[in-house]
Amino acid sequence: MTEDNYYMLQALKEARNAFSRGDVPVGALIVKDGEILSYGSDKKLSDPTEHAEIIAIRSYAEKSGRWNLNGCTLYVTLEPCPMCAGACVNARVSRVVYGAKNYRSGAGGTLYNILRDSRLNHMCKVEASIMENECVKILQDYFIRRRQSCSRHG
Repeated sequence: MTEDNYYMLQALKEARNAFSRGDVPVGALIVKDGEILSYGSDKKLSDPTEHAEIIAIRSYAEKSGRWNLNGCTLYVTLEPCPMCAGACVNARVSRVVYGAKNYRSGAGGTLYNILRDSRLNHMCKVEASIMENECVKILQDYFIRRRQSCSRHG
């Protein structure tokens, strides 16, 4: 198992936590020098800005007292949206590793390329499609369950 796969498995655990709460199953974590420094999972049902990446970045900043994530890798099960990609750039995340491509709002190369835009003050290295099948499956399962629930109640 590669290091990226190991950490993506940990991000998938966070995604499962979100799934169990009824939130969109996206998980993220910040890693530096082989140590997991913070975790996050989507909480969109309560706040539209509480994406897994934002929560992980905020958690790191609160624990460390630092906003700069230089030298850190963000692992996330779904390609960051423009908001989260902007947060990664502003926080100086060195590397972003994601699982599933985000065809609706991906900003790590699928629709936009905010993470690697040379016009911005920082660029992140990007690794895409790590454990993609597993990351896609949990999202598919969530939305199938959600549609079934809506059809029973509506």
